Amino acid sequence: MAKKSSRLQFGLVCTVCNKQNYVVEKNKINTTEALKLMKYCNKCKKHTEHKEKKKLD
Repeated sequence: MAKKSSRLQFGLVCTVCNKQNYVVEKNKINTTEALKLMKYCNKCKKHTEHKEKKKLD
């Protein structure tokens, strides 16, 4: 039987064009606030801030 993990999957959405570019995992116990990362966006063709979307199933 599989263990219940404390890690959750989230999508990262570009704040400029609202395109979901990345899927990441985070530990819900250690990281309680929403993620904000500078990542490359294919649509914008530059590094922009990406925010955490919602939990993926």
